Amino acid sequence: MLVEVGLCLVALLVVWFSHFVYRWSNPKCNGKLPPGSMGLPIIGDTFEFFGSHSLYELSPFLTKKIARYGPLFRAGLLGQKMVVSTDPETNFSMFRQENPDLLLWYGGSFEEMIGDEKLLASHGSIHKYMKNLILNFVGPESLRTKLLHEMDIATQRHLHSWATDGRVDVKDASPKMLFEFVSGKLLSYDEARQSKRLGENLKTFKDGLVSLPVNIPGTTFHGCIQAHKKAMKAIEEIYLERKASKVPGNDFLDTIVEETKKQDTFLNDTNVTKLLFAILLAGYESTSQAVTLVTKLVADHPDILAELTKEHEAILSNRENKNSGITWEEYKSMTFTHMVINETVRLGNMVPGIFRKAMKDVNINGKLYYMFRYTIPEGWILMAALPVVHLSPDKYDSPFVFNPWRWQGKELNAGSKTFMGFGIGARLCVGAEFTKVQLAVYIHHLVAKYRWSVYKGGEIVRRPVNIFPNGLHIKIAEK
Repeated sequence: MLVEVGLCLVALLVVWFSHFVYRWSNPKCNGKLPPGSMGLPIIGDTFEFFGSHSLYELSPFLTKKIARYGPLFRAGLLGQKMVVSTDPETNFSMFRQENPDLLLWYGGSFEEMIGDEKLLASHGSIHKYMKNLILNFVGPESLRTKLLHEMDIATQRHLHSWATDGRVDVKDASPKMLFEFVSGKLLSYDEARQSKRLGENLKTFKDGLVSLPVNIPGTTFHGCIQAHKKAMKAIEEIYLERKASKVPGNDFLDTIVEETKKQDTFLNDTNVTKLLFAILLAGYESTSQAVTLVTKLVADHPDILAELTKEHEAILSNRENKNSGITWEEYKSMTFTHMVINETVRLGNMVPGIFRKAMKDVNINGKLYYMFRYTIPEGWILMAALPVVHLSPDKYDSPFVFNPWRWQGKELNAGSKTFMGFGIGARLCVGAEFTKVQLAVYIHHLVAKYRWSVYKGGEIVRRPVNIFPNGLHIKIAEK
């Protein structure tokens, strides 16, 4: 009897698993799905998607898929059913405007830990409220009147420290520089004076965010979850202490505390912590990667270094007081520097894609698909694969060459069909100007006041969160 029951259970399990595999491989759709294959259940093509490759080539995963299925295809990635678009026309039309049917998506693991879809994927009035709130912290007006000067001083201090030591790993030092500044302006947090280890936990969280989502002690993902809990607890404690003390810290947290007191506010004690965590992570992570990459690329191109040096030495020579800080007018005059920044973002692709979750069936009608009407089913993820456009020989001459002069005479401060490094349209990155100012300030002091060269590491391997697996070690000295 027991044997028969056991056999029945095994048979049911086999039937269930076979049905699961079939449904994963042959997903339902009320219209016509884009071509493609889903790979293994849940895993899909995730390992291939995360495979390492050179900075100077397109991902083998994307290359293979495009060759087989064309510029729009379906795939299984990150445990999700996805439609991947590499067509600039489709990407531009789908992402340039607010669309309540396509909400922002940051990855299942991230959303599970943050646990507030309204906060992450806000749209309409909530998105406008959140955008204005964050612009109060990192927007152009705040940068012009306050943050630029403070950023200037902080960057000079760190570069002087690097030069005093004589050698530094920029990959390791730049996140620390940026975290110190952002956490200070956001929360008045000082890692050296406080025992909360917020920076350390954020780094562990970031490193494990794109790992295989297996929550077993000893795995990278488990460490990521634990680090997230510790970071959230630390931020919550800082927030509640400030709210209870009623003593201002002259930082963005003051603004947040005041917002929570308003009757019509969206913020509360629960989602404030999540918001601060998200701002802190976004405020330093991708920018630190860009700082590291621009240091390497400029060091490898003496002609670009010479042009940058010429621009920034001219700024110094035109000052009445040589020791005064960078002004907003000087920042805006750094034309070649802005060309270098755009080219670094285009070639580096620190953000591999823009993701949206379909809240209902969505039809795609891009120019390349006039013969077909493809459908993204409800619950699926749409990914705009930015590297394919940014590295397309049809859009850029010699796309794998670092050539800032390609931006000469072009718009440098807005997204387009061929450049979405800072987002586009209504979803243009709210911190885009903050990132550009930080990079410009760093470049200014680096090229005008220091000599440096790479002596170790510097191998550029493109991965979702790791461009320099062996670091970027430089020798640096004041001129």
